[in-house]
Amino acid sequence: MRDAITGLIGRYDQLGRYLDRDAIDRINAYFAESALRLRAVELINREAAAIVREASQRLWLDDPELILPGGNAYTTRRLSACLRDMDYFLRYASYALVAADASILNERVLNGLDDTYKSLGVPTGPTVRSIALMGDVVCELLAAEANADPSALAAVVRPPFEHLCRGLGASNVRAR
Repeated sequence: MRDAITGLIGRYDQLGRYLDRDAIDRINAYFAESALRLRAVELINREAAAIVREASQRLWLDDPELILPGGNAYTTRRLSACLRDMDYFLRYASYALVAADASILNERVLNGLDDTYKSLGVPTGPTVRSIALMGDVVCELLAAEANADPSALAAVVRPPFEHLCRGLGASNVRAR
C-alpha cells in the first residue's frame, strides 16, 4: 500500500531528481498533520459503530423512502448489507487517512465496485450521500473531542471520503 511519502519519493525517483523545496514542504506538511490524522483514525476505530449509526440515521431522515417497502434498504437483510458497506467504506477511508493518499481507495475499493453495484441494482446516490455523512460525523466528533472548528479539520479529514464520493458518484448507478 502506498502512502504520501512513498508516492512522492517514487515520483522523484522515476524522474531521477533530488527532493526539491516543494517535496520537502509536502513531507513537512504530511508530518505536521500526522497527529491529527492519527487522532481521527483513533476516533474512527473507537467510534465506528456510532459513526455508521449516526450517518445512516441522517440518511434515513433525508431519504426515508430507502427504508420503506420498495426502498433499497428495506428488509433486514438489505439494511444490514447497507450498514455493512458503510462500515467497509469507513474502514478504508481510515486507511487512506493514515496514508494521506486517497489513491489507495481506487485499487482497494472503487475498482470493480461499479460492476458489483450494477449487478445488484444498488443505487450509488444514497451510498455517496452516506459516505459524505460519515465524513461529516467524523469531523464533528473530532472537533468536539479536540475542541476545534470542524471546518478547520476538513482539509485533513475529508479527502478520503470525498475521493470515495467522486469515484462512486461518477457511475451513479440507479436501482432497477
